[in-house]
Amino acid sequence: MSDTKHTKLLIIGSGPAGYTAGIYGSRAMLDPILIQGMQPGGQLTITTEVENWPSRKEVQGPDLMVEMEEHARAAGTEIIGDHIASVDLSNRPFTAIGESGTTYTADAVIFATGAQARWLGLESEEKFKGFGVSACATCDGFFYRGQEIVVVGGGNSAVEEALFLTKFASKVTLIHRRDELRSEKILQERLFKNPKIEPLWFHEVEEILGSEDPLGVESVSVKHVKTGEITEIPCKGVFIAIGHKPSSELVVDVLETHMGGYVVTKPDSTATSIPGVFAAGDLTDYVYRQAVTSAGMGCMAALEAEKFLSENE
Repeated sequence: MSDTKHTKLLIIGSGPAGYTAGIYGSRAMLDPILIQGMQPGGQLTITTEVENWPSRKEVQGPDLMVEMEEHARAAGTEIIGDHIASVDLSNRPFTAIGESGTTYTADAVIFATGAQARWLGLESEEKFKGFGVSACATCDGFFYRGQEIVVVGGGNSAVEEALFLTKFASKVTLIHRRDELRSEKILQERLFKNPKIEPLWFHEVEEILGSEDPLGVESVSVKHVKTGEITEIPCKGVFIAIGHKPSSELVVDVLETHMGGYVVTKPDSTATSIPGVFAAGDLTDYVYRQAVTSAGMGCMAALEAEKFLSENE
């Protein structure tokens, strides 16, 4: 017989938004249960140095998430290493079924399942993630001062990242498999006017090359999509900017979504289209996608959940 656990507040997801929601939910005496999911700690667990977390000049991404988990646990959050397979939000209490077989029921739910960068799917890309391969220029661009770097993509994200990276890099090569960009025209104009950026049309990345000891990127091998000709481009950093995918599989057919699956929340709120259900962090945020903004939304979600519960006792 499967186990059933009830809580006033169920938090699904364990990145900065989820753990912060746990801290605030605990302080509100809601005795929250937090389900960590398949990647405890979220995207920060595959990030190395974090230099934009307030009060910390530098911290390793995985270490920061361990500290946040410990803080949530110490505050009183029950943290469970399970993965939610399905949810039923049609009635309160809401129900979530874990892959462990446990059924979780809750009077309010916060979804903080985050988002995942879209990757090329190369073995060498996986090898150098965090060691020269990144999907966040805002997070990691600072480490490539005076270096040659590569950006892969052709949409708004790619152009914005390329422009941002010119603050640090000596040269930015934008690799795109077509001969025109999908980004907004004003962004294209800025890109073409920037002397540090060189577009490379009709090419796609074949392999990322680098050193073993220490592990680091040294170049990328690219193929011309029409001729098949292979070229090697020297670089120290490779930024993949082919979009993000919100981890909204659990709720995409239940909650209102937009922009390719991001959960819609009310203005200046984390409230979703179902009363008592809240969403925070990268699951809703297609603009900033920063740890500190995710944590702020986790705080908001817990405070709003507390208010909802007090009004619906």
